Amino acid sequence: MKREVEPKKTVQYNLGEKVALITGGASGLGLATARRFLASNAYVVLADYSEKVMEIAEHLGCAGIQMDVTKEEDIKAAVQLAVDTYGSLDILVASAGVGGDNRPIDDETLDNWEKVNRVDYTGVMLSDKYAIMQMRKQGHGGVVINLASMFGLVAVPDNVAYSAAKGGVVNLTKAAGTMYAKEGIRVNCVCPGVINTPLVPEDAKEAYRNLHPMHRIGEDFEVAAIITFLASDDARFITAAAIPVDGGYTGV
Repeated sequence: MKREVEPKKTVQYNLGEKVALITGGASGLGLATARRFLASNAYVVLADYSEKVMEIAEHLGCAGIQMDVTKEEDIKAAVQLAVDTYGSLDILVASAGVGGDNRPIDDETLDNWEKVNRVDYTGVMLSDKYAIMQMRKQGHGGVVINLASMFGLVAVPDNVAYSAAKGGVVNLTKAAGTMYAKEGIRVNCVCPGVINTPLVPEDAKEAYRNLHPMHRIGEDFEVAAIITFLASDDARFITAAAIPVDGGYTGV
């Protein structure tokens, strides 16, 4: 897979041995974030639906758990693993998600709607809920970073389920980010554009490039850098924000 741009030496954040749970951590943006967090002096619990999560966690040298974000007991277990293994939970990155079928509303099926919203919206809500419960119990604040999408800020007409779910994540983030701000718990979301991962077919990339004013798609390490900044103390006055990382798409 050819990169759109090469990594450059940039600011290196120190997450101060904080403990992070990353859902959807075995691939894509979750995995890129895990690598950046580990390089930034954090402890990481990698959580994913994939059977490969334990192998990947072992390779990275962090804890891992196979889990389903639509199941409350699985989320509770992942939070408890972080506490049992590293002593606390300080950061949640809720990046588990699915794309679903491209369907406009007059062609939407209940099965597709429920599948996408169960993972992309309800799964984020449940992950946030149990992470925030643990952070409040600990009493020293925390950080939650949700993965929304540029299509949570503006609509994609032919994928109504995804647009609705990601739009819901944006407002969920604002609600939680304002509710718990006085307790030192910050909740933000990142809204990526199309990102260069193996899930993006090569024959579709040129069309995706033309979507963005920068005329390229993003790289996973570019999104991971913003997530790491939001997790750091340099972002301690930012909460309830939805930050686009989309090459200018939502600015047009």
